[in-house]
Amino acid sequence: MRISFDLDDTLICYEPSCLLEPNCVPFFLQPLFRESLRLGTRSLLRKLQKQNHSLWIYTTSYRSTCYLKCWFFFYGIRIDNVVNGYKHERLVKNNPRLFWKNKYAPSKYPCYFGIDLHVDDSEGIRLEGLDHGFDVFIIHPQESNWYREVLKAVEDRT
Repeated sequence: MRISFDLDDTLICYEPSCLLEPNCVPFFLQPLFRESLRLGTRSLLRKLQKQNHSLWIYTTSYRSTCYLKCWFFFYGIRIDNVVNGYKHERLVKNNPRLFWKNKYAPSKYPCYFGIDLHVDDSEGIRLEGLDHGFDVFIIHPQESNWYREVLKAVEDRT
C-alpha cells in the first residue's frame, strides 16, 4: 500500500505538550534540520516499511524533496517520494487536463499520485477526500496513541 503523511501537526507537532522523538540528526547538521518529529513517528514508519508499504510525504509546504528525504534518513526511514507545494501546484492545481467537478482543485489530491491512504490532521482534507474520492485518515496533535490508530487504519485497509 502506498501511504502518504502530512507534516505540520501530523508528523511534526508544535503543541508544547507534544512528546518528541530524540534528535537523530548529526550535531553539525542540526542548524539546518531544526524541526522535531512527533514521538512514535520513527517506530511507526519503520514498522510500515517492514510491512513493505511505500511511504510518501504529501505536504502543502515548500520544503524540498532532498531536505525531507535527508531528514528522514537520519531517523532510519526511507521516504519513497515527496509531494510538496511546488509539485502539487505544477501537477495538480494548474493541470488543465484535470476536471474538477466542484470547480476547485483540492489542496491535496493523493489519488493522482497513486496514494492509497493519506494521513493528515486536517478535517478540511478529509472533506476534500470525500468530495474528490481519496482516502484520508485523520489524527489530531493531542492524541497520544496516534501511531496505533494509524497502524489499525492501515491494517483495516489491507
